[in-house]
Parts: sequence; structure tokens; C-alpha cells
Amino acid sequence: MPTGLFRGITTNPLLAQRAGLDYPTINWAKMARRARDLGARELHGQVFGPVSTYVDWAQELYDVGATAGLRTVVKIPMTPEALRAVPSIKALGGPILLTAVYDPKQVIVAKALGADFAAPYFGRMKEAGLPALDHLSKMHAISGGQPRILVASLRTTDQMVALAARGLDCFTLSPDLARGLFREPKTQEAAAAFEAAAASQPS
Repeated sequence: MPTGLFRGITTNPLLAQRAGLDYPTINWAKMARRARDLGARELHGQVFGPVSTYVDWAQELYDVGATAGLRTVVKIPMTPEALRAVPSIKALGGPILLTAVYDPKQVIVAKALGADFAAPYFGRMKEAGLPALDHLSKMHAISGGQPRILVASLRTTDQMVALAARGLDCFTLSPDLARGLFREPKTQEAAAAFEAAAASQPS
């Protein structure tokens, strides 16, 4: 985060579990402050449990974000049951993201509901045998920038490059993949050669 390259931090129950966290007991106020202190401008958190609890949970996330001074985004799975909560959450005035998107038709739904983001699971789509690149191109065209397509479940930087070449510019990355953006052996060799040349000059 301190590089300034990344806008925010996102999580959901699965990611939290992999990080050794108990999602229902996360202290979101502390999480928001930590994200802000690392330089994040956004924190995305996902609803969980009974749909009847979504609105109260969303209000809590928006409140802790406002207190910490960063934008919080409520993530909602694109299931018929969860989507029923979208109008009430939208009425709170904060941004929403519809997640677990697999088909271009779901972006039509996200657009109609006024979602700020839609998050397709690119890697999982490919692994399920779906035409992921074609689907993402259609999603991008359908959205027209609203909702913004935030591509998730990326496996390699090459996948990111292929999507960026098609006009997609919003991605969520694992820490390893984020570090991979900085790694290029030939760049390292060039930088080392520059330093070696500088060191060889007579004083």
C-alpha cells in the first residue's frame, strides 16, 4: 500500500479465513484505521449471514469508514436473495459492489440496480471452462463505465495485461500478484548496469 500504486483493500469471508481471521468478529473500525494508515483510500467489505442483517451491517461499515476518513464499499453477492437488499443499502448513500459475477447478463442487472462496481471472477471463470476473455469484453461494453468492472480472481499478471489491453483498468490482486507487477529481471539487470557504470567513474 505505501507505494501509492494501489487504491484500496478488499476482503470477504473466504479471504479473511485464509488470513486466519474470524469474519463475524472482525473489528471494522480498527480495520478501517489500519487501511487508512497504510495509505488506502478505500476499504471493501462483504455482507454475510441472513439478508435481513445486511442493511445494519452496511450502515456500520459506512460509519466506520467515515470516521476513519476513507471510502467504504459494501460488497453484495449477486444472488436473487441478496439483491433484494440492494435498494435499502443504496438508500444509505454509500457505494456498493456486486460480487461473484460470472455472466455478462449479470452486468445488465448491476447497471439497472445502480451498482458502483461489478466484480467478475476471471480466474474461476476460466477454470470452469467459460470464455472468460470474451465475457469480460462484453461486460466492459455493457457497463459503459457504470458500474465499473473490478476484475477479481486473477491468477497471473499476463491475465491482467490481456484484460488491460481490452480496456479494463480496475483489478483486485492477491499480495503475490501485486508484487509480481514490480518484478522484471531485465529491468533489474538494466538498473544494476546503471549503478555499475556510475560506480566505475573516476572520482
